[in-house]
Amino acid sequence: MIAESALSLFLPVFAPRPTRRIGRTSRSVNRVFKMGPKLSDYFHDDDVIAVKGTLDLPITGLVIDSRRVVPGSLFFALPGLRADGASYIDEAMSRGAVAIVTTKLPAHPPAKVTFIQVADPRAALARIAQRFHRFPDRDLTVAGVTGTNGKTTVTYLLKHLINGNEPVGLIGTISYDLGARTMPSFRTTPEAHDIFGMLGQMRDAGCRTAVMEVSSHGIDQQRVAGLQFGAAIFTNLTRDHLDYHQTLEAYFGVKTRLFTGETGAAPRVSVVNLDDPYGQKLVTFIREARPDARVVTFGEQPGADVRAEQVSLQFKNTTFRLVWPGGTVDVDSPLIGRYNVSNLLAAIAAAWGLGHDPATLLGRLRGFRGVPGRMERIEEGQPFNVLVDYAHTDDALRNALGMLRTITPGRLIVVFGCGGNRDRTKRPLMTRAVQEYADFAFATADNPRTEAVTRIFEDMQAGMTAPEKIAWVDDRRRAISLALDMAKPGDCLLIAGKGHESYQEFADTVFPFDDRQTARELIGIKSLKA
Repeated sequence: MIAESALSLFLPVFAPRPTRRIGRTSRSVNRVFKMGPKLSDYFHDDDVIAVKGTLDLPITGLVIDSRRVVPGSLFFALPGLRADGASYIDEAMSRGAVAIVTTKLPAHPPAKVTFIQVADPRAALARIAQRFHRFPDRDLTVAGVTGTNGKTTVTYLLKHLINGNEPVGLIGTISYDLGARTMPSFRTTPEAHDIFGMLGQMRDAGCRTAVMEVSSHGIDQQRVAGLQFGAAIFTNLTRDHLDYHQTLEAYFGVKTRLFTGETGAAPRVSVVNLDDPYGQKLVTFIREARPDARVVTFGEQPGADVRAEQVSLQFKNTTFRLVWPGGTVDVDSPLIGRYNVSNLLAAIAAAWGLGHDPATLLGRLRGFRGVPGRMERIEEGQPFNVLVDYAHTDDALRNALGMLRTITPGRLIVVFGCGGNRDRTKRPLMTRAVQEYADFAFATADNPRTEAVTRIFEDMQAGMTAPEKIAWVDDRRRAISLALDMAKPGDCLLIAGKGHESYQEFADTVFPFDDRQTARELIGIKSLKA
């Protein structure tokens, strides 16, 4: 028998709590919640297969992650590559979800939770998100940029060129600019409810235009389903993401959906790179699928609507003559490299397609500060050039190194790696591209994720053509340090692959690591020792 004094220690824990009166604030919150948007406001008859429960329920928000559910949430159980959202329905309900969107109804659902059966939860999420956020894409002119390379640079350029008296929103790989605030990016093309939510914030902040990167994953997984694009821009297509798409043709097929209306809404104008073979195929494809479509082409091809002539490439700048149906103008761009001529043409062609005057826009070009991690110069007083770039495909490396080769008087040194748990077939191709142009290379870890660096190296080594011109260093900081030790006056060091990223992924852990910061720190340390 427990002594009375000891028992008293447990009484406060098990004693009934005193009943609290509901204050005016709580009553007001409940009243507003009951008057808020209801399921029936967003689900149409043709959206659902069956319903168990009532649609006369107020909802507070749309959620796909059960950990983010709050009372009143509508939870979408999305299928996934690694996990099925249906496995988290119980957790969502325990956290307060009032309704569940799923492909299969339970035999005996809880009385207080509504289950909505749909054919495709991802498509449903896009439709409901668009309605929930009051069709922000109808109030904004949205320009979507897709392609293997150049998406980030084109979105930054387009935003800079048309950003006049009104703020321009941005959704992309580096950040999300919502007009009133900017936040770090967590995904190039977010899920549909995040996209429409961000577009809604841009509209409310006074934006009239938004630019966004549209990845092939985003198209295939219906994250942009139903979104009305004022302009859709195609930069190029090269080998990438084949771990997901399997073939280059399948990859291209996904990209075409953005231009043909297969995503649910065709763009008002399609802007396509005529210098790219897949761009040429896309123009034909669009005109066959949509004979009345408006297509604006760009490039150095004589037949391009917006084109560059008399291109001159230097290390500090690039000059060319811009020609479009309305006139010509000489351009002096702070961006270097032929691929940046293409990126600038894409932005100008999109702006012109949306009704802006290129001659007026180009006055803003000199003020463009570049894109973080895209051919970003590291200037710490060293007698050689150091650049950090995001190039992480064989085509991107060829473009970057080919350009640097022509303007570097000394040796070209490269630090690069290949990501783990991604397309293994491109690894030897990346090594071959580096060895084609570099005088010496340091192969190292990129984001190994759950793959062993030794296995990644084995794949990369299949592309070696000059083993004496490459060193294999698994520690990325060490590789950068060795490359800096090798560099002499007149040389150029390119640190490729991670660009703006401020982390490295090992297994399931993310460690802080920034190529730019690392290079600056190492240059400073070495200058002190000199």
